[in-house]
Amino acid sequence: MQQTYRIPQLIDIKQAYQRIMAYIHHTPILTCEAINKMADCQLYFKCENFQKVGAFKARGATNAILKLPPGLKKNGVATHSSGNHAAALARAAKETGTKAYIVMPSTAAAIKKAAVRTYGGEIIECEPNLKARETTLEKVVEETGAAFIPPYDYMDVIEGQATCALEMWDEGIPFDAIITPVGGGGLLAGTALTTHYLSRKTPVYGAEPKGADDAYRSLKANKIIPMENPNTIADGLLTSLGKRNFTIISKNVADILTVSDDQIIAAMRLVFERMKLVIEPSSAVPLAAILANKPLFQNKRVGIVISGGNVDVSKLPFT
Repeated sequence: MQQTYRIPQLIDIKQAYQRIMAYIHHTPILTCEAINKMADCQLYFKCENFQKVGAFKARGATNAILKLPPGLKKNGVATHSSGNHAAALARAAKETGTKAYIVMPSTAAAIKKAAVRTYGGEIIECEPNLKARETTLEKVVEETGAAFIPPYDYMDVIEGQATCALEMWDEGIPFDAIITPVGGGGLLAGTALTTHYLSRKTPVYGAEPKGADDAYRSLKANKIIPMENPNTIADGLLTSLGKRNFTIISKNVADILTVSDDQIIAAMRLVFERMKLVIEPSSAVPLAAILANKPLFQNKRVGIVISGGNVDVSKLPFT
């Protein structure tokens, strides 16, 4: 794992973008007048659901692999993940000519396991708990010599995720606020860093389910409070906040807003019906937070990151 805690600077984020741009999509920003009227503000949706592997995770995983020294990369890379990081790392490994070993809980969605296999990743299943993930990963790393790339608590991953906001600011839109979902915190930390460097007065907000609100509670307490038994439809946000991520978030994020699962489902349905976009529940959390806090965003230009679109459409929560 990384030994340094050096926070990426703007030059690092710009170099990361140059490093990964051949491997990712420059995703569009879309607007919706109907939702703007409901929210009483001007929303700019950064559509990372159109990203490679269907999520922003492609940015961080690709950057992390490309920054590995050849000596470390030759034996492949490894991680534990039940979601988008698994597919992102498998794809990035394939694109950069190395092997990916992915430890996944036996309960992981079949659609996500299939994605990992499609990108050539080797899945090693384990019991569905953090201890089993970590011990299985340790064994895989020991046996293969693969380099461990964490899903979010890793500066090279945060640096890669920060390129999403870099693209947003490059559009020339004078955002009055930006909001992203927060689970492990890689996307929020990266977004906050880029915005701090490019528009220090623009507040960045995190949005989180009430059933997995460790980032909210940690920010209020000014120390990490791990999440125990999270319960939310936003399965991409079940992960506890990372230490490196918290270091950045605590200094650069204005607030974290929490919403109920009912509010998340309503916002998700709104995006499906009004914007015709396929998004996962985690992606709907920021919009739900804006609709629940209208006075905070009234008449403002708000950048909102749609973090991913990997959802089983046969199991939508509003059908």
